Amino acid sequence: MFIEPFNPHGKLGWIEVICGSMFSGKTEELIRRLKRAKIANLRVEIFKPTTDMRYSDEDIVSHDENNIPSLPVPSATNIILLSHEAQVIGIDEAQFFDEELPHVCKTLAQQGKRIIIAGLDMDSFGKPFGSMPQLLAIADFVTKLHAICQVCGNIATFSYRKVSINRQVLLGEKDIYEPRCRICFEQEDGF
Repeated sequence: MFIEPFNPHGKLGWIEVICGSMFSGKTEELIRRLKRAKIANLRVEIFKPTTDMRYSDEDIVSHDENNIPSLPVPSATNIILLSHEAQVIGIDEAQFFDEELPHVCKTLAQQGKRIIIAGLDMDSFGKPFGSMPQLLAIADFVTKLHAICQVCGNIATFSYRKVSINRQVLLGEKDIYEPRCRICFEQEDGF
């Protein structure tokens, strides 16, 4: 469970990263934290990459169909331009943003903003995904969520791709991906 830090100085910014496999609840947790910030009457801006239009062109939507309005942006630098008034900034599907995202997040945190990021830490090949390794390294708080392995029922940390398309980015849902534990993921891929 995430506990917000005590802030005696009034302008302390920080970076929170929520990571894990597909179907682990990353977006659900991001939405929960952002809704709590809104309840606290904080000014919140929420962003997602324009490439992710699976459920909605504009809203961030979890697999459980929980949603919150967001601004789709083509690059990480747009987040700085569009978040001047925000106290809390939410970013979903961070792995799809360009390599500027860690710099953007550091800049915003140095301005006293709370940055909450959700994204896949690994791609379907079990490799670090996009800027997520850098974001995990600079984060003040990291929450790693787990799904349930669809083969054996254990804790799942991998996103297994059920179709044989070899590119890194392939948007899809349960028809294309399923969560797997380390053993079931490696057995299927022949590691």
